[in-house]
Amino acid sequence: MRALLLLLALALPAAAQEDQAEPAGPEFTESTGAELRFLDKLTSETGDVALDVGQAAKFGRLVVQLDSCRYPTGNPASDAEAHLTILEETTNTQLFAGWMLASSPALSALDHPRYDVWVLNCVLPEPPAEEPAEDTENE
Repeated sequence: MRALLLLLALALPAAAQEDQAEPAGPEFTESTGAELRFLDKLTSETGDVALDVGQAAKFGRLVVQLDSCRYPTGNPASDAEAHLTILEETTNTQLFAGWMLASSPALSALDHPRYDVWVLNCVLPEPPAEEPAEDTENE
């Protein structure tokens, strides 16, 4: 009887947890491109580049490819996240493959003694152009 009560006591909290819905995270919208910034720590040279998804750019000995960029649908100006693949050009060695967050570049960063790369933002769609109001006065 004690064993049965113990099993019931252990099963009830687990069942209650299963009934609770997981909180949904923010909904994201895919972008057509992103803006990245590069830093050569040796020469202090910096550069910004805008890439379309699937496009690559060369900076020093790095080749950086933008695989994806997305932003929160409800707040496009907030945190962008981009999936990058970064290669060492001379050896074709993959140095980084993963998501970088614009608001927290150190959270998932390229670990390289000479170069830094970080995401600035995703390319946002242009707002629709407002059409001029038609003049409905006497025609």
